[in-house]
Amino acid sequence: MANPTGFMDYKREEMLSIPPQERIGNNNEFHLLLDSKKQEIQAKRCMQCGIPFCQAGIEIKGQVIGCPNLNLIPEWNDLLSRGLWDLAYYRLSLTMPFPEITGRICPAPCENSCVCNANGDSVTIKDNELALAEYAFSNNLIQPRNIKRNGKKIAIIGSGPAGLACANELNLLGYKIDVYERDDRAGGLLMYGIPDVKLEKNIVLRRIKIMEEDGIRFYTNYNIDTQQKFNDILSQYDKVILALGARKARKLHIEGEDLKGVYNALDFLSAHTKALLDSKPNPLSAKGKNVVVVGSGDTSTDCVAVALRQGAKNITRLERSPCKPLKRKTDNPWPEFPIILRTDYGIEEVIAINKYDPRQFSTAPKILKGNRALRKVITTKLEWNTINGKKKSTEVLESTKELEADIVLKAMGFSGCEDNVSEIFGITLANGVIVEKNFATTRQNVYACGDCRIGASLVVSAIKEGRECAKTVHNDLRQYSV
Repeated sequence: MANPTGFMDYKREEMLSIPPQERIGNNNEFHLLLDSKKQEIQAKRCMQCGIPFCQAGIEIKGQVIGCPNLNLIPEWNDLLSRGLWDLAYYRLSLTMPFPEITGRICPAPCENSCVCNANGDSVTIKDNELALAEYAFSNNLIQPRNIKRNGKKIAIIGSGPAGLACANELNLLGYKIDVYERDDRAGGLLMYGIPDVKLEKNIVLRRIKIMEEDGIRFYTNYNIDTQQKFNDILSQYDKVILALGARKARKLHIEGEDLKGVYNALDFLSAHTKALLDSKPNPLSAKGKNVVVVGSGDTSTDCVAVALRQGAKNITRLERSPCKPLKRKTDNPWPEFPIILRTDYGIEEVIAINKYDPRQFSTAPKILKGNRALRKVITTKLEWNTINGKKKSTEVLESTKELEADIVLKAMGFSGCEDNVSEIFGITLANGVIVEKNFATTRQNVYACGDCRIGASLVVSAIKEGRECAKTVHNDLRQYSV
């Protein structure tokens, strides 16, 4: 039985973090797990509350509340608190196939929704999850499984978190799974969209290797870019699942966007990772350059951190939204997502190293200037007002400023699937995502899951998508067999 007063008896203690001055000299992860006894103590802080919002998996005001994957967090925290590491890991693995990944990169909506967070510090759910995952690897709890095959074959297009989760689930159900990936390495967003400082690639490759040992086949450098290629694949399988992601980047729609030096954030991050993996020069390096990042989410933070490690001369982040408050306001009560100012790792590093905050709030780029190559960004300040219940911005007159810029990185998110998806796969799109009914697309035997179905989302949401799609496909095939 969990310690009912643990949240009062013990203070929150997070993983150790290597100081910015030390960690920016390399591209390695910079968090160190606590020792096992300290981690058990952190698990004791889980209060086994009557309504565990940490696992709610719902949305309130458009924000995720609790774990979208419905991990039964109090159960494995209780086991961990009693030193039952094996059982705790097995309980976690029943709902989370890749805890070593989510334990590193998930923004932890579970912790925001933790009951302890209502009036104090939340349980270190994310750290506990990662500790259990690494314990499992270190103690050989994760081994190839002897899976009985049912004679049916399924292809999955895309090897990001949704595709991997779907492949894992269907493989365990006995299907022969082939995964097709257009990049030279499997992993999708996990491989080329998230920098090593948050997720070292040997962690992703370790998971891919386990999946291969379980019988899943990965075909990399396999770009399905024509109708004929897809039709050939479709003819070979009982079902095909599209896990394509939502990689159509939003545009600035301003003068100068086509200048040399203006890049999508994902292209910048991918080039950095690929250069490290292949030990080759990076064609998009920010070394010695003035860098302007447009956007305010996790991807923009990653761009700031990578540019700093590459040796950027100066880094500025432009955020359209105003600066958030340091503490919750009364109209943003728990368990709603806390709308507060967060200084994430990349911003923290610039502040520590360069002695200035790179963020410019309520600021947008107005014009990008240069002669073929980018030279300057003209910015404008924004004023925010609430009109008919919606927040809208207007440009502040005579507020323009010039920023020296050699690189602009567009990190404003994604608007949906790439333009050619509908034509290549013979399916219908609406509002940038694939039209479906219970994961089944408008084309027979073709399903969709992940961001290509629901739009850009959290990695943990994509994992949930993959698992649920697998169950739907399995049920459909069983009905067909009958």
